[in-house]
Amino acid sequence: MTDLDIRLIAPSELPDWLRALNTGFLRAPTPTDEQVAGRRSHMDFSRTRGAFDGGRCVATFRSLAQELTMVGGARVPTDAITNVTVSATHRRRGLLTRMMAADLAAAKERGDVAATLIAAEYPIYGRYGFGPAAWTTHWEIDVHRTGLDPHRRVPADGDGGRIDLVDGAEVRRVGPALHERLRASRHGVVDRDERWWEQLTGEAAVQFAVWTEPFYAVYRGPGGTVDGLLVYRADDNWGDAKQPLNGATVRDMIAVTPAAERALWHFLCSVDWISTIRSGNRPADDLLPLLLPDPRAARVVTQADFLWVRVLDVVRALETRTYAVPGSLVLEIRDTAGYAAGRFHLDATPDGATCAPTTRSADLAMDVRELGTLWLGDESVLRLAALGRVEELTPGAAATADPVFRAARRAWCPDVF
Repeated sequence: MTDLDIRLIAPSELPDWLRALNTGFLRAPTPTDEQVAGRRSHMDFSRTRGAFDGGRCVATFRSLAQELTMVGGARVPTDAITNVTVSATHRRRGLLTRMMAADLAAAKERGDVAATLIAAEYPIYGRYGFGPAAWTTHWEIDVHRTGLDPHRRVPADGDGGRIDLVDGAEVRRVGPALHERLRASRHGVVDRDERWWEQLTGEAAVQFAVWTEPFYAVYRGPGGTVDGLLVYRADDNWGDAKQPLNGATVRDMIAVTPAAERALWHFLCSVDWISTIRSGNRPADDLLPLLLPDPRAARVVTQADFLWVRVLDVVRALETRTYAVPGSLVLEIRDTAGYAAGRFHLDATPDGATCAPTTRSADLAMDVRELGTLWLGDESVLRLAALGRVEELTPGAAATADPVFRAARRAWCPDVF
């Protein structure tokens, strides 16, 4: 067996790295010149790793700088992991383990509070200390069952707002500020850079996808401020009897007020010839079904874990979020990699929190995986205790901790990265 070389890649090795990435994601293996050029223009080669066997790339790994919104609106630096593959010929050789260890060590050294990723498969990342921290729900709406009057005005009379169809240039102008308002108020949301908006609107090429221009609609509130954005595509399906059976798929929706959210969904349900709507990635506690006169017109087609988190700095992680109720707890965190291991005293109040290493007896013990799952307030301590994933060392500690960690709304990450 030849020695495997695991390291940061050189810019000249990008085509081979992309071939391995394409192979892992079951795409046409050989990248085009345009794909190579597009990647090279924005790749951070100081955070792009590969495993090489005899000079051929057989595994890929990349990370990028990210900001994640906490419960309460604070933002922390995180290490966003993506483009992870291991070729089928080289499985079970520890390639991912070695690439992950190198990346997490670098993230800890940089001062990142946590690492994040979107897990393609559930069983892989728990062994590296990641836990599911935010979920996604996808809805399908049967437009004809919604109970909405097809002759209504959108927005409704008295709303005071308006909906305008716009182009990509306008989305690039108003979208970033709107997204900043969203991530100031919704925990789990991550930052979007300029390139993200360029790809959404076709200004920059989307890797490995054929560009089809979507429709863009913005909702302006009574004062003229843009409070919502809807991006959607529609197919062309007229059925055997030449009846319109077209479907719309939401590519992106941002709404920072309930009025904007209601108006945008009602608008999409009013578009002629649209009979079904796929919502795309929405929060697990989305308002969507209850915005319709008949909520049963919207059915869940996907409900799954989405954003996974691996805490690297326990003190900063617990001090930067807010807590709805006060509580004082000693947590013992187990972490075989050592980054988050220790015993920590958390003193949480609605006005702020302090967290520090301690030698006091622990009230609760858990793996760093469970800390990641609890961090964004989306999971119940009592439920994890019932599953045996949180150990209650002081009687009643799980019941005390449950309302401390839980948030009023569920965490939501709108973006794949």
